[in-house]
Amino acid sequence: MPELPEVETIKRSLEKSLPGLVIEKADIFLPKIIKAPGPEEFCREVAGKTIRKVDRRGKYLLINLSDGLVLAVHLRMTGRLIYSGREAPVPRYTHLILHLDNGHRLYFADMRQFGRLWLVPESGLSAISGLAGLGVEPLSPAFTPDYLAEKLRGRHTRLKPLLLDQRFIAGLGNIYADEALHRAGLHPLREAGSLSAAEVETLYRVIREVLEEGIKCRGTTVRDYVDGTGRAGTFQNKLRVYGRSGLPCPRCGETITRIKTGGRSACFCPGCQK
Repeated sequence: MPELPEVETIKRSLEKSLPGLVIEKADIFLPKIIKAPGPEEFCREVAGKTIRKVDRRGKYLLINLSDGLVLAVHLRMTGRLIYSGREAPVPRYTHLILHLDNGHRLYFADMRQFGRLWLVPESGLSAISGLAGLGVEPLSPAFTPDYLAEKLRGRHTRLKPLLLDQRFIAGLGNIYADEALHRAGLHPLREAGSLSAAEVETLYRVIREVLEEGIKCRGTTVRDYVDGTGRAGTFQNKLRVYGRSGLPCPRCGETITRIKTGGRSACFCPGCQK
């Protein structure tokens, strides 16, 4: 699933081209991807709207339109938003095409068909399940060592499942949680409330560090992810533990292990993560 660095990279790639363009019409080929309103109303409402800006909240892309409307997109596992000219091949698994007044198109493609879109008034964003309850943005000024310490205090939850909870921190997923915990030297099954002040400070620092590096590398392309222009990311070349089960830890040489916790996998080094 695209995580904060991937969604932020898509946002940045799209905001270079989309603002000021008018959506002439929409073609929907898989109605179930449209959560609100109905597909026919979606096509009527989106036609003629000007794209004002492209934003992000957690793993949601928010495309602000004229007349106070917002097109919210969650890519889920394999969703893609790709902006290209009409002469370019239609991406495989395309389920929605937004035709733009400069002759280009914005495609929503999704092999596994889990991605969803909502066209709502800005005041209706809070009604989107999962969006209203998102936690702090980890690259925002609101995310501080003191904030993290307060949120961890007294918790018996294991670290890895907690970091994946979007109500706790918005945008973290398997890749960057594994990488942050490895850099912090913290075991994914450590109780969140057991961290010392120094460990909290380190965790805060490395969460921001791995996310910023991920964005600088334009995201992680393991299988499906590309940015808004179809370019793959390169952070996969810097992964230390994620997806490296059975390989030596780059820090201590111990074999990297993969376990299940909270229904999700965790890759870590049993030698240097305590």
